[in-house]
Amino acid sequence: MMRYVSILLLLLLLSCEKNTSNRNPFLQEVSFRFELNLNLPLYNDLNNIGNPVYVGNTGVGTRGAFVMRTSFDTFFAFEASCPNHAPNSCSTMNIQGQNVICSCENFEYNLFTGEHLNRPDDGNRYYDLLFYRTSQSGNTVTISN
Repeated sequence: MMRYVSILLLLLLLSCEKNTSNRNPFLQEVSFRFELNLNLPLYNDLNNIGNPVYVGNTGVGTRGAFVMRTSFDTFFAFEASCPNHAPNSCSTMNIQGQNVICSCENFEYNLFTGEHLNRPDDGNRYYDLLFYRTSQSGNTVTISN
């Protein structure tokens, strides 16, 4: 009986697919840490839910980050470079309400979820926004990767 369980377990382990293709090939995973002081006028919009802010400081992500308060105590941060092509002259997206738009091909992404909203149905693989970690301590929000 134990032999059959061992064989079954071995078969299950061997049949598990290791899918490493989920990583976005267009954006590098850069390490950074940046603090936003919510008392500063530059980040004042983050005191209200649903008001995104672009953080374009050098060393923040590849092309900066979009940060938005999504609930009373939750912030989301996403890479500002369009995730569906290599960074170039038109890949830094622009805020439009609670979404961001890539001017290269007018791809639109939601800042509450990071979801690609107008994904073409052409059989190609498309990526959602690259997510960055956030944490809050008092009036300071830290974004990092």
